[in-house]
Amino acid sequence: MNRFDFGPYRRSTVGFDRLFDLLEGQARQTSGDNYPPFNIERQGDDNYRITLAVAGFRPQDIDITAQQNLLVVQGKKREERDEGREMLHAGIANRGFERRFELADFVRVERADLADGLLVVDLVREVPDAMKPKKIAVGGQRQNTLEVVDGDKDEGDQANAA
Repeated sequence: MNRFDFGPYRRSTVGFDRLFDLLEGQARQTSGDNYPPFNIERQGDDNYRITLAVAGFRPQDIDITAQQNLLVVQGKKREERDEGREMLHAGIANRGFERRFELADFVRVERADLADGLLVVDLVREVPDAMKPKKIAVGGQRQNTLEVVDGDKDEGDQANAA
């Protein structure tokens, strides 16, 4: 596997350390186990969906933890042994797993559902109003000033004339 060297970029940028750490960590992580398989899809400007193939797991076997900028999905292996059954071939994976997903700022988990062997986690990015871009008026005038209504202005002019 080819590794990309971020060294020259680290030397010429300021404040992007977290981004480079994420990229390097992801490169290390992808070289390992790829179980369970998953999809990540964008469903709109601020909506995302992660789908994991977790055949054989029940809702009580799965633990989803959302922390700041991190989503962790864990499946706990369960032992089911029936005295009357003998497993001749075990092709369905029933081992425990842990998947970590780095989340951008202001992304939160909206809901998670398990159906037909697929775990679906819906995510929403909600940027606080204080962080959204604002229009700044040139010349020091405020954008949201009250306009004088013609009817009110005429009444005020008549009062001044009297």
